[in-house]
Amino acid sequence: MLIARVIGELVATEKHPSHEGRKLLLVQPLNLDGSDRGQAVVALDAVDAGVGDKVLLATDGFSAMTAVGRPHSPIDMAVIGFIDHVDLLPGVS
Repeated sequence: MLIARVIGELVATEKHPSHEGRKLLLVQPLNLDGSDRGQAVVALDAVDAGVGDKVLLATDGFSAMTAVGRPHSPIDMAVIGFIDHVDLLPGVS
């Protein structure tokens, strides 16, 4: 799982039937300090997240498809929760 920030929504006029009724989001993975971590990715939304939300991202295909209730669907990543805040222990970076 990764921490990420929603940076956009995608519109797909044609998509796999198992994706019907779900939003596709563009999310930017984040480091623990809030800085960008790598490239932005596309994820299926399971929690009705919006642009600017800090979210929890499932990055394993099986976990992602199970989290959105779409078993056997072609899903690599899914937004599965909102993050209110991150508390780090002293000395952890």
